[in-house]
Amino acid sequence: MNQAAAIARELISRIPGETRCRSGKVFYSGRMAFTTSASLYVLGLNPGGDPEKQEAETVESHTAAVWEQLPTDWSAYRDESWRNSRPGSSGMQPRVLHLLEGLGLSAGQVPCSNLVFVRSRRESDLKLEMRTLADLCWPFHSFVIQQLRPSTILCFGKTAGQYVRGKIGAKELCGEFVEDNNRKWRSTAYVGNTGLKVVVATHPSIADWRNPATDPTSLVRGMLQ
Repeated sequence: MNQAAAIARELISRIPGETRCRSGKVFYSGRMAFTTSASLYVLGLNPGGDPEKQEAETVESHTAAVWEQLPTDWSAYRDESWRNSRPGSSGMQPRVLHLLEGLGLSAGQVPCSNLVFVRSRRESDLKLEMRTLADLCWPFHSFVIQQLRPSTILCFGKTAGQYVRGKIGAKELCGEFVEDNNRKWRSTAYVGNTGLKVVVATHPSIADWRNPATDPTSLVRGMLQ
């Protein structure tokens, strides 16, 4: 068994059984991104959408598609059609792509996932089990970090960011981007004793990262240098 296949087997084994038959997904990028070293690991909170209408897209079935059918450099942000739109053009897709392009990174080569693998319409729909699900899914993320050795983890929003910071021990503020507008929302970066950095960015479902006034790309770039 080659190294990529061994990593794949270990990754899949760390997907918690409690999530496998539920609507959701683990991988937002394909096999190449999760089997080669990476400078950046991208984590949203959990997959959006409608768990009833998308009941058939389970964590297990989507994982099988990523590892057995989709191209090795596939990206959900670049290649998927969301809401029947052109691939890469809906919701936060172009905002995430804008940030990755600004970093000189290809979406299909950056490992992307979510802290929690279960789909919900809103964060509040999983409020009662969010922490339990995060704890169940963390061994997967821990293995990704151990194997791919990113220098920086980019988190979408405070809920994911605070959880990851706690797990990494990233307590020291080492960077900040303040939006150049009236609301002055902040994206922040923290570093732990191991040197691993966590960027807690505004959520791209709300903040338009393509707008220079609200674009945290420079903060992430600084953490990668």
